[in-house]
Amino acid sequence: RMDELIFQEFKGTGNMELVLDRKLADKRIFPAIDIPKSGTRKEEKLFPPQQIEAVRKLRRMLVELNPVEAMETLIALVRKYRTNDEVLAYLARGYVA
Repeated sequence: RMDELIFQEFKGTGNMELVLDRKLADKRIFPAIDIPKSGTRKEEKLFPPQQIEAVRKLRRMLVELNPVEAMETLIALVRKYRTNDEVLAYLARGYVA
């Protein structure tokens, strides 16, 4: 497919990739993000040093789950807490969703 060929050509030039998951979309789970395949190489520039470990902990936790469970867990965290800071503080204390 041409779009995959173009994607592979430009893949190394960006610093962030967002990959969507058709199975999640078919189940009407939005955003339908494929968490293990999505991410950035510049994570340390997006978060203050005190939040990096919590962000990495969240990612490790989510990639261990199947895609549906991962997105449902992430959505539950976002709904439970008003800000990203609150989610990360919760995770930094050692809790999981």
